[in-house]
Amino acid sequence: MTYIYRFIIYGLSGWCLEIVWTGLGSFLRGDINLRGWTYLWMFPIYGMALLMEPVHNQIRNWPAIIRGGVYTLIIFTIEYSSGWFLENIIGTCPWDYSKSRYSIKGFIRLDYAPAWFIAGLLFEKLHDTLTRIHYA
Repeated sequence: MTYIYRFIIYGLSGWCLEIVWTGLGSFLRGDINLRGWTYLWMFPIYGMALLMEPVHNQIRNWPAIIRGGVYTLIIFTIEYSSGWFLENIIGTCPWDYSKSRYSIKGFIRLDYAPAWFIAGLLFEKLHDTLTRIHYA
């Protein structure tokens, strides 16, 4: 499977995860419509999970707690860099975490670390599945 197909699959998977995440968040705030959303900008950002494949291959045998921590740091780096880039290139960042006391410059929220930890391990499983499909 080529890199472009995997990039697309990661991008679509990230969109779906984000819509479920924001939908559950809206439910917790009392919205029984389970309104979920994402931004078009997020597709290429989630597609960058492709860059985590070599890391996954290198740390595959490490304990899950360590792998998840590594993925969390990588995701925070990508999220911060993407937010900074968008703000400086187009003048705005689609997400704004500045109202959270756990925010760093409005680009990342440290309290989202558990969610990114789990997302990293989920993308790891997706990588394994894509690899099996490619070699099947």
